Amino acid sequence: MTNELMSLIWVIALTAIMWVPYIVNSIMVQGLVDAVGYPDNPKPLAPWAQRMKNAHYNAVENLVLFAALVLILNAVGISNETTVMACNVYFWARLVHLLAYTLAIPWVRTLSFFTAWLCIVGLILQLL
Repeated sequence: MTNELMSLIWVIALTAIMWVPYIVNSIMVQGLVDAVGYPDNPKPLAPWAQRMKNAHYNAVENLVLFAALVLILNAVGISNETTVMACNVYFWARLVHLLAYTLAIPWVRTLSFFTAWLCIVGLILQLL
C-alpha cells in the first residue's frame, strides 16, 4: 500500500469520527427522542458543537476531492516525495481545521483550510 493510500485511510478515519461529539451534544441538549427524531422546533446545539458539525460537513465536501485524487494517483502509478508530503500535510491540516473551527480560532481555521486546499492543488499538478 502506498503512503498516499495510507493517508487517505487516516483522513477517512478522522472524517468518520467527527460526528460523535456533536451528536453527543445533540442528545444532551435535545434529549434522545428529539435527537433521533424530527422535532418541529429542535433546541440548538451548543455553539462549539454547531461549529464542529460545520467542520464535519466541510471535511466531507473536501474528502471527495482528496479521495478521487489519491485514487487516480494510485491508478496511474504516481507516488513521489511531493504526493506523499501533500497527503500527509492534508491530514494534519484537516485535523487542525476541525480543532480550530470547533474552538472558534478564525485565522488558524482559515490557514489550515487553505493549506489543505494547496495540498489538493499540489496533487492535481502532479497529475497534469
